[in-house]
Amino acid sequence: MDVEGGNTITLSDSETIPNGGRDGFHDRGEERNGKVVWKDLVMAYRTLGVVFGGLVTSPLYVYPSMNLKSPSESDYLGIYSIIFWTLTLIGVVKYVCIALKADDQGEGGTFALYSLLCRHVNIGILPLRRVHSNSGLSLPSQYIDGQKQNWLGKFFERSLVARRILLFVAMLGTCMLIGDGILTPAISVLSAIDGLRGPFPSVTKAAVESISAVVLIALFMVQKFGTSQVSFLFSPIMAAWTITTPMVGIYRIISQYPSIFKAISPSYIIHFFLRNGKEGWLLLGGTVLCITGSEAMFADLGHFNKRSIQMAFIFTIYPSLVLTYAGQTAYLINNLNDHDDGFYKFIPGPVYWPIFIVATLAAVVASQSLISATFSVIKQSVVLDYFPRVKVVHTSPCKEGEVYSPETNYILMVLCVAVILGFGDGKDIGNAFGVVVILVMLITTILLTLVMIMIWRTPPILICLYFISFFILEGVYVSAVFTKIPEGGWLPFAISIILAFIMFGWYYGRQRKVEYEMMNKIELESLGALLSRPDIQRVPGLCFFYSKIQDGLTPILGHYLKNMRSLHQVTIFTTLRYLLVAKVTAHERIVVKRLGLKGVYGCVIQYGYADSLNLEGDEFVNQVTNHLCEYIQSCSDGVLNVMSIEQEMLELEQAKEAGVVHVRGKTRFHIGKETRWFDKVMIGFYEFLHNNCRSSLPALGIPLTQRMEVGMLYEA
Repeated sequence: MDVEGGNTITLSDSETIPNGGRDGFHDRGEERNGKVVWKDLVMAYRTLGVVFGGLVTSPLYVYPSMNLKSPSESDYLGIYSIIFWTLTLIGVVKYVCIALKADDQGEGGTFALYSLLCRHVNIGILPLRRVHSNSGLSLPSQYIDGQKQNWLGKFFERSLVARRILLFVAMLGTCMLIGDGILTPAISVLSAIDGLRGPFPSVTKAAVESISAVVLIALFMVQKFGTSQVSFLFSPIMAAWTITTPMVGIYRIISQYPSIFKAISPSYIIHFFLRNGKEGWLLLGGTVLCITGSEAMFADLGHFNKRSIQMAFIFTIYPSLVLTYAGQTAYLINNLNDHDDGFYKFIPGPVYWPIFIVATLAAVVASQSLISATFSVIKQSVVLDYFPRVKVVHTSPCKEGEVYSPETNYILMVLCVAVILGFGDGKDIGNAFGVVVILVMLITTILLTLVMIMIWRTPPILICLYFISFFILEGVYVSAVFTKIPEGGWLPFAISIILAFIMFGWYYGRQRKVEYEMMNKIELESLGALLSRPDIQRVPGLCFFYSKIQDGLTPILGHYLKNMRSLHQVTIFTTLRYLLVAKVTAHERIVVKRLGLKGVYGCVIQYGYADSLNLEGDEFVNQVTNHLCEYIQSCSDGVLNVMSIEQEMLELEQAKEAGVVHVRGKTRFHIGKETRWFDKVMIGFYEFLHNNCRSSLPALGIPLTQRMEVGMLYEA
């Protein structure tokens, strides 16, 4: 048996294959395996230009971000030991060996972990859109989980407070990652361009800031071409950086401090803290920057695949960083007070300008990794209904996780330029950056621990070993970077609070709408009574009536019938259901059923957050009607005979030819005098967001001439 792309070739025992045939079959299998390996190698090369930019360019600003006072050789050896073990434990052990395995069907990041938990345990705040048993619509197979819930899963299912805290943690991680996407471009490009001031002291700080801003604007302008095109352009640059900086590092090690690798011993870390005490603890706010960009490894998973990211990190990025930092440290041991420009001064004079050019280009690439990650998490948040709708464009025909959001892109551009012009000094940005980096990692550690307990069922001893080790490591880092809040660390908190308020305001408003619709929904019996009234007419045509609930019909329908006094000959009540899965298989995407009334059907369009909704209007209509025809033909309930089935299909075709209309509700909350002040604030904010975000229907490519909106006021 051989399996490729989900297709299985089976040979029965009775069949015989000539020896040459067997060899040919084996050769074809090897050829296919060779193609897979080659594809992974090519993809690993491309990850250099998208995923690892922020991580591999960290030597530009780690030492300059530290407030070292009269450092000694022992101090530098202790710092290098901290950097080495931070890269090894967090980079290799946590992310490459553990986190990348916690993907949600190919997607990574904070919200992917949260949705993975929600898919296996009923712990989401928003309903999982599980259809009621009497609705006749089944969940996709990804939702089926035969495992018995453990004690922690049962605790979360019972405790609303615990579920809200978990949601807040996931939101905070998402907001911090977006903040990372603002600070990474700023500090990377500014640190690289600052290399001009060494050879040219006349170059002012303002000039460096202006050049950095122009470089960033150009970078954001090319985002619309997609990650594949960008990575194809950027990967050679990062390959050059990944090769040249460790080569300089090896030169410095050999020429200035060949015994640098003795610092790998953890004893140097112990002696460093015993010798420096509080000052050594505060320096962790700078050393934490050596691991910046590691979260992008996980968040950018949807743009590439697990194996390519693992190969690139283990065989190129990790060795490059270990050697580069070793070389920097070797140079600084012999030049104790050069740490303020710890990167460019460690570059030998003959290769200064080539390295400067590569460093500047690499800093641009570093910005790309977090920009791509930001696009991914924004898209995940939008489709899970935790963030106002923004335009999301799929830039690759074969990679669904590769997305671009114009609004997000331009907001990031404005904020990045504002950070550069507002802060200017790389140390202040570094202080802000450290807060973001370690908080995102700590949140990932917490969510990964929950995945181990509730989904993977990892042995308790291994869970304790993982959680205690990384919680202590990252907790110590968090305690150090929190002291940097007055010195610039307040910025990511301000950004995160604003984003969290937007997410919570949107979520609260959506929840209130769902509650109102569920309380005032129209049952099928009530619809039958309305249609039997003599003043309600059935008019020719096919109508898609959009609703957000499955157990019953939207209250907008009653408002529509009472005012329009008519319903189309064939009406399909359609629900767009975003599931907490990455992708929904094709045969489960469109689910249709009869609703027990003539010409009235139910339809659920199911999409995961990595699926595309970009369909043309006619294509969407044809897909639904084709599924409906197949459903009608497959009915064998013993009530309808062949003649009536043909008549039903004929009526469907006639209705389609008569014209198609898509009806959706445009609802607003009515805020009265009796409304509580909290609801006035949150619902008012939600209405502001709702009025300024994109409609959900244009995502289906429905022509404007076929769209109709029915307004209705909901009581707050």
